[in-house]
Amino acid sequence: MKQLTATIEKILGAFLGLLMAIMVLDVTWQVATRFVLQEPSSYTEELARFLLVWIGLLGAAYAYRKKAHLGLDILSQQLEGKAKRKLDIFISLVCTLFACVIMIYGGAKLMLLTLDLEQMSAALQVKVGYLYSVIPLSGVLIVLFSVDRILYGDPEPDHVEFYE
Repeated sequence: MKQLTATIEKILGAFLGLLMAIMVLDVTWQVATRFVLQEPSSYTEELARFLLVWIGLLGAAYAYRKKAHLGLDILSQQLEGKAKRKLDIFISLVCTLFACVIMIYGGAKLMLLTLDLEQMSAALQVKVGYLYSVIPLSGVLIVLFSVDRILYGDPEPDHVEFYE
C-alpha cells in the first residue's frame, strides 16, 4: 500500500502541475483576447473557474498527503511516543470520516443528480456532473492517504523545515 500511495502522490503532483499550466495558458489567452484583440473569448472564464475548483480539491488531497494542510498542532507538538501516535490516528480517522460522508457520499450524490438532470455548463457545454466528479475523487484520495497514514505513520518529509 505504501508504494501505491507514493505512486498516486507522484501522479497527482504531476497532474496538478499540468492543470496549473493549462490554467495559466487559459487566463493568459483570456487577457490577450479581452485587452489586446478587444474580442473576449467566450469559454476561458468558465474553464478557469472549473480548473480552479479541480486544482483546489485535488490540491487539498495532495496537501493532506504531504501534511501541508492548515491545522492546529499545539497539542500534538507537546505529545511524544504512543500518545502522539494515538492522536495522529484519531485525527486521521476524523479526516477519513469527513471525506467519506461529505466528499464521497455527498459529492457522489451531487454528481449523480446533475448527471441525471443533464445539466450542462454554459460556455463549454460539458455535463456539470463530470466537473463535479472531482469532489468524490478527492474524497477517495484523502481516505486512501488517511488509511496509509494510520497504517504506516506520516510519510517521510521531502523537505527540511527551518523553523522551530
